[in-house]
Order: sequence, then structure tokens, then C-alpha cells
Amino acid sequence: MSTDIYLVRHAIKEKDVGDVSLTADGLEQAHRTASHFKKVPISRIFSSPLNRAKQTAQIIGKATRIPIIKDIRLRERANWGDIPGQTFQEFVEMWNRCTKERDFSPPGGDSARRAGERLSSCLIEISVQYPQESTVIVTHGGLITDFLLNEFSQEELNIKHPNFIIEQSNLVPECSITKIRCGAEGFKLVAAKDSLTFYDISPHS
Repeated sequence: MSTDIYLVRHAIKEKDVGDVSLTADGLEQAHRTASHFKKVPISRIFSSPLNRAKQTAQIIGKATRIPIIKDIRLRERANWGDIPGQTFQEFVEMWNRCTKERDFSPPGGDSARRAGERLSSCLIEISVQYPQESTVIVTHGGLITDFLLNEFSQEELNIKHPNFIIEQSNLVPECSITKIRCGAEGFKLVAAKDSLTFYDISPHS
């Protein structure tokens, strides 16, 4: 038995410090994503507790008439504003170091490796609890990428995009959808299209 999971990055957010909201373009983008999921047989929607993800999830939930379940494990590896007084430049430098040094733990956040493990454990738990059901997970681009780099080899990821590791920060755009199949064998990568980008990731066979 396996579970299909759609990892959705939140829509376009405001460029500001703290727990920011979606922009007007982001709201429109989230509504387009919600229209897509009206045609997909999904059973549950989980969301990061951060506002940009919650807003995106709520729009999808309203369109599909599915309530939102918040899970702190879906939070980004780090968020600008978690460290009082941190400038944006300091945050970017910290973020880039996390990306390059996957075991570096930033103040107030998780290492890239630990963040990916956090998402993996969440997905495995969902697949065990709701086997053979499809679930939407609204979360963050960094966390999705951290998960992919943990669970798939460079060769597997490069099949989806050349130089995946080098270009990782640009490969999970806002409202992209990364489809994962989770089963007894692990994770498998599944499909992709425009701003609704589908990366096909299913458990290793």
C-alpha cells in the first residue's frame, strides 16, 4: 500500500521580517492552485503554522471543503525574524551557510539535514495513519528541498533537473507541487508542470 502526498510550497509572500502574509499576487496564485486541487481526489490538508502557508492552505481548503490540520513539523528550517535584531543580509548569509553545510544548525532553527528528517517523519506518519489516501501538505521551499536532498541521490535528482544540488534554491517555486509516493519501500518521486510544478517522487523500488 502507498499514499500519494502533494507537497505544495506556499504562494508569493510579502518581503518583510516576521510571520508575513501573502501578497495580492500570492492570493491569486493560491486560488489557481486551489482550482487545480478541486479536480484531484484529496482527503486531507496539512499546513505549516506560518501565516503564508496557512493562508495558502486555507484557500485550498475552502475550495475543496477540507479542514486544515496544522503541524509544526512543516515549519521552514529557519524564518527571518526568529532571531531578534537579525538583518536580512545576516539571515541570507545564515541561510546560505545552512544550504552549503547541511549539518550546520543555525540559531533558532534546524540544520538542512534535520529539517528534511522532520518532514520525512511527518510524511511517514501520515502514510501509516492514512494509507491509500491522498494528502496535500502546504509548507516551504527550503524544507521541501531539504527533504529531497535527504531522500534521493544526486543521480536521481539530476534526472529531474541537471545540477539539482547546485540550483536547488530555484527549483521549488511558489505554489509548485511536488508529488511524493510514500510506501513500505520508502519514498518515490512522481510528476511536473508550470507554476504547478510536479516533481514525481515515489518510494525507492
